[in-house]
Amino acid sequence: MRVAVKEHGEKNWKAIADCVPGRTDSQCLHRWTKVLNPQIKKGLWKNNNLWKLYQKACTPIEWHKEIFTLAKDNNRVVMRAKKASNKVGIVTGGGSGHLPVFTGYVGKGFLDACAIGSVFASPSVEQMVSAIKNADNGNGVLCIIGNYGGDVMNFEMACEMVEAEGIKTKKVIVADDIASASEAEKEKRRGIAGMIFVFKVAGAIAETGVSLEDVFKTATEANNNIRTLGVAVSPCILPEAGKPTFEISDDEIEIGMGIHGEPGIKREKLKPANDLVDDLYNRIIEDSKLTSNDNIVVMINSLGATPLEELYIVSKRVNENLSNSKIKNIKTYVGRYATSMEMAGMSITTLKLNDNLKKYLLAESKCPFWNN
Repeated sequence: MRVAVKEHGEKNWKAIADCVPGRTDSQCLHRWTKVLNPQIKKGLWKNNNLWKLYQKACTPIEWHKEIFTLAKDNNRVVMRAKKASNKVGIVTGGGSGHLPVFTGYVGKGFLDACAIGSVFASPSVEQMVSAIKNADNGNGVLCIIGNYGGDVMNFEMACEMVEAEGIKTKKVIVADDIASASEAEKEKRRGIAGMIFVFKVAGAIAETGVSLEDVFKTATEANNNIRTLGVAVSPCILPEAGKPTFEISDDEIEIGMGIHGEPGIKREKLKPANDLVDDLYNRIIEDSKLTSNDNIVVMINSLGATPLEELYIVSKRVNENLSNSKIKNIKTYVGRYATSMEMAGMSITTLKLNDNLKKYLLAESKCPFWNN
């Protein structure tokens, strides 16, 4: 693409697209302006005050004060603006850089609190303790954790500390990324976009006032029924490092790339969208063992830079395949649900439903980044 831009200039995107197989003019424009243009500043944030201003301007806290707020004892913990009562608390936490995960899912019918670490870094034990305490109202707390070493280790220590003070806890470790380990070693899989379905189901059943054990069982059931597989097209730039999380050629994609740049299962040349979706779809169906007449919901998630126009192309093909397989899709969620800064790419997530999971997934909720 760089050669084509040099030849045709930065305005004739149709001519540039003709030089780049498999790309439209709008896709070429987007990739150039967001990733490839050498004038993009990708270095370190040298001005600390500027970085703080950026963080303040970008935080959803400023926009949704009626839904959530910062905890008084720790400004790295986001909690519901009005603490709920007579229910199990739902807590999560992880590194920044994945908005709307995690902050965007704090609210009624979702999370009660979350602990936020630095970019791509686990929150501290102290921050997790604060989140658990701020979510607890005497009925115990369920911690929903993405399967990353630092997050799991710190939450385990935090749970031990609060249990010593009389707060009951349980943990669900989300492991939905089928690229990161085989079905036989599912406990090693990473937790990615599928965790949002677990947040939703756990948050909804907790609102009914059932016990911690009942919330744990339903969240575990959802976790066991979720599968996700993604593809990366370009990396993101970490502000503090000033360099890409991984290297990939303009004409390549990587299937199964992790949201922090972890290696995927294969790298190949760009191919038509339908062929790519078919590949991801078949892998998910095989791993999840979905069959005709199963009921599911689907999430088509942008990893950051991929626009809605392209996500709807993916959604169309996924739903065509589901129809051909006679699998009933109850609802498709399309958008940016779990990102990796400005990484270009997308993921497909399925959740196999029964009546119980369907009820709580579709239950009413109130948070900025969910529409039911």
